[in-house]
Amino acid sequence: MSSPSENPYGTPSTDGPEPIRGYQNVVNTIVRGLLKVPGLSKGVGKRLLTLHVVGRKSGQVYDVPVAYTRHNGDLLIGTGMRPWVKNLRGKVPVKVSMGGAAKEMLADVLEDEKSVMVCYEVIAADNKANAKFNGIGFHSDGTPNKADIYQTWQQGGVIVRLTPLA
Repeated sequence: MSSPSENPYGTPSTDGPEPIRGYQNVVNTIVRGLLKVPGLSKGVGKRLLTLHVVGRKSGQVYDVPVAYTRHNGDLLIGTGMRPWVKNLRGKVPVKVSMGGAAKEMLADVLEDEKSVMVCYEVIAADNKANAKFNGIGFHSDGTPNKADIYQTWQQGGVIVRLTPLA
């Protein structure tokens, strides 16, 4: 395994994922509200969903709006190791709202280098705004920069994979 300063893919083109801003809670509150409005939720939520994450200690439900990408029947979410992600340990069922009634899906947190590299490449190619937020730039041919993806993984980037329950 490489040391944190080594990047086998070369020099990243970014400084890594954007930090969470102090106003993010306000933005999340507004987005959560818009995602609940019939009609608006389809447009606003084209690439967003709300995860209803249950705190493993508190039992409190946290509604977390996140960007997602569809891939091979699953939904992929690229994110840093945020507090809400820690509640998704051990392939747990989680409720997901996507402009309608909440559905239960199985959440799995992928942290290993290979999974993060492969999935972030899929996510970045699908959603350039999400890629930018996660510190992933692009080569002149439009492909995601693997050095940036590796850097995102080094800095705590993970993938939440949501799989529909049978």
